[in-house]
Amino acid sequence: MPMIRRFGRPGLLGLAARTAVVAGTAGAVSGAMNNARQRRAQADYEREQYEIAAHHAQQSINNPDAVSSHTPDDSVIGKIQQLSSLHDSGALTDKEFSAAKARILG
Repeated sequence: MPMIRRFGRPGLLGLAARTAVVAGTAGAVSGAMNNARQRRAQADYEREQYEIAAHHAQQSINNPDAVSSHTPDDSVIGKIQQLSSLHDSGALTDKEFSAAKARILG
């Protein structure tokens, strides 16, 4: 039996193939968009962390007395001195300093 080629509308097999191609393309585009969004969010997060670290490094260069040592001082006087140095450097407002001092003392 000779194959007869149809013209006009595609047959059932043609429609199924076209649907599969369209669905596959849509899935690939959606996945690529999600990956790009995740890479952009990761880059933004890393940039923000870098800026925070650079800001802290600049503060420690500008005011080395305000940098706390890595050994925590558990005494009340030491904690208040740390707060005072942060307040003097401008890292804490008067209101924040008072509230933190009240927490330590009471």
